[in-house]
Amino acid sequence: MTKNVPAKTVGRLSLYRRLLRRLDARENPHIFSHALADLAGVSAAQVRRDLMTVGCGGSPARGYGVNELIDELSAFLDAPEAQNVVLIGVGNLGRALLAYFPARRPRARIVAAFDTDAQKAGRVILGCRCHAVSEMEEVIRREGVSAAIIAVPAAHAQDVAETAVRAGVRGLLNFAPVPLRVPAHIYTEDIDISTSLDKVMYFARAGFGADDVRND
Repeated sequence: MTKNVPAKTVGRLSLYRRLLRRLDARENPHIFSHALADLAGVSAAQVRRDLMTVGCGGSPARGYGVNELIDELSAFLDAPEAQNVVLIGVGNLGRALLAYFPARRPRARIVAAFDTDAQKAGRVILGCRCHAVSEMEEVIRREGVSAAIIAVPAAHAQDVAETAVRAGVRGLLNFAPVPLRVPAHIYTEDIDISTSLDKVMYFARAGFGADDVRND
């Protein structure tokens, strides 16, 4: 059974795996919690707590085996088989996501895309079949999709989210610059590029670094 682990913990575990994959395991076969903590920008105690949550253990003398740790994190983070995802919106951002996923996220398989542009419906775009939005519920049910990526203008985001949820989607990655109103059992992750840029520009202008910024 999948553990109910806090979202922030899952996010850090994903970060740890990404950082570990950048290491050359031939030169660095083991890593201590404090070294991984330095890379991740958290405390060594936090790293150990996070890894213990998913049953990852290390040696006081040698730390954690890098390859073994990547495998254990992947067993927790990834579905045993590829998980079907759909993309809603095939504009510039949508195309970038289609180009990104096959090589970097092989366990997240975008099985279909949807767009309101009639010239895109029925075409294969970057290896993915694009459908009309009117076909969304049918395709999601047929493909057994559990997660959707929303990359549409703000005015359409709520409508397509409701359609996806109605068809059985339980998780939404939302790139639209608007909060979604969905049932409590649906997990939503908002990626608001405009807000993030506003924050970066403000703190750059103010001359504050990460250690100066309060997160409360």
